[in-house]
This record gives sequence, structure tokens and C-alpha cells, in this order.
Amino acid sequence: MTTVLTSQEKARIDAQIQAHREMPGALLPVLHAIQDDLGYVPEEAYPQIAHALALSVAEVHGVVTFYHHFRRHPVGKHVLQICRAESCQAMGSEKLEAHIKSTLGIDYHQTTADGAITLEPVYCLGNCACSPAVLMDEELHGRVDSHKIAEIIQEARAAS
Repeated sequence: MTTVLTSQEKARIDAQIQAHREMPGALLPVLHAIQDDLGYVPEEAYPQIAHALALSVAEVHGVVTFYHHFRRHPVGKHVLQICRAESCQAMGSEKLEAHIKSTLGIDYHQTTADGAITLEPVYCLGNCACSPAVLMDEELHGRVDSHKIAEIIQEARAAS
């Protein structure tokens, strides 16, 4: 999926590059800052980042695609992450995952038609004692079942 960056987005990316380029190992801080600002790291920004940090476009691409944390496409207003680690799987996350996908009508790395929620897998939220766990935006929820996830989704959609 190719997108064209607006001049405003290019300026925001440049501002993040300038703010972080002198840090040791600047590429990761730059990528995190861009994703925090735009919600993802656009592939169209790789040349801009590479040039500023004296790297190749391939090096930037390699880092973005290596780390699962980085998104390469825009996301919905809310991001719902389902823990896929062993503890959560043992406590029913696979059944919960199927329920959430069915409820939202999307798969992982997709966004609902209304643009409200993007669904992503995550491989440990550090909430093993309260499995299964999900993260809606930055809010952690434990012992999630079909009723609790319905409330979480309804609350997110109401806020959209």
C-alpha cells in the first residue's frame, strides 16, 4: 500500500528526525518518535530518515520490518492488542481472539470499516497472572472474556 505523504506529514517526520538524530543509535529513537507522532512509520519516509542518519534505505526498512512493534500502515483511532503468549493461550486467548475477530469483522493488522479499531497480536503484555490479557490503546485489561471485551470495544467505539 503506497501512500503519498503530505507536506505537513513530511515536516512532522523531519521534526522528529531533527529532535532525535544526535542520540546514540538514533534510528530506533527516530522510528519510535515518528510512530508516536503519526501512528505508524510510512515507507515513504524511509529515504528521508536514511539520508538524515547516513544510512541506506535498506537499513531503515530492515529495522522497521524486524521489530514487530513498528507499524508500516495507518491504524484506526484505537489499537486493540491481544496477548498471544503461552500463559494467555493456556487461559483461553485463542477462543477470545476468534470471538474478537468475529465481533469486529477483521483479522490481525486490519482496521474496522468505521476506522475505529485496529487489531494487532502482541507476544506478552506482562500480565500473566491475569490471563488472558488485552491492551486497548495504553490501557491493560486482564481476565478478559467475551463480556468484558464487548464492554471494552463498546467504550472505544463510543469515544471515537
